[in-house]
Amino acid sequence: MKDHLNIVRHPLVQHKLTLMRDKTTPTAVFRQLLREISQLLAYEVTRELDMTTRHIETPLAEMDAPVLAGKKMALVSILRAGNGLLDGVLELIPSARVGFIGLYRDEKTLQPVQYYFKVPTELGERLVICLDPMLATGHSAAKAVSLLKEAGADNIRFLCLLAAPEGVACMKAEHPDVPIVTAALDERLNEQGYIVPGLGDAGDRMYGTK
Repeated sequence: MKDHLNIVRHPLVQHKLTLMRDKTTPTAVFRQLLREISQLLAYEVTRELDMTTRHIETPLAEMDAPVLAGKKMALVSILRAGNGLLDGVLELIPSARVGFIGLYRDEKTLQPVQYYFKVPTELGERLVICLDPMLATGHSAAKAVSLLKEAGADNIRFLCLLAAPEGVACMKAEHPDVPIVTAALDERLNEQGYIVPGLGDAGDRMYGTK
């Protein structure tokens, strides 16, 4: 991917995102929409994957057919909201290896606090897709990417549902080599660090905890 920020403007993505933004959308429908939109976004984030060929035999002839090259990719969810994206992407790429990074945002400093880290081996030989629905301040995303790089990853892409300009700027400053794929770039952050107009707290809306 050449661009640092890639906004997926596909009509189905934008339509489903509008339904998710609506505060009257119930939890079960919100989760289903997130699963669906994550699969559509996955098509974009997996563009330009390395390919090779494998010799196969169809019912009619032999051929050299295209297949993915290298080790299976790694999907790394930033807990807890990242699991909403993970479920959908994993349905599309069931052979992917899966990791988790536990981070929560200190509501006073807005800085990330780490509490869990478990990722696949040999990250340096895999495409790593980091998943979190909201790129708000960018602090948690940048911290997660730093942890992945420390674990050996050097081919990382970040997939989110919504991004704020502040988060994009933070990621570009700290990790200019990591492309961002998102469904929308919203206006700004509010004083509490939430994306506006946004869709509220993605984790709370996914799990009905508020």
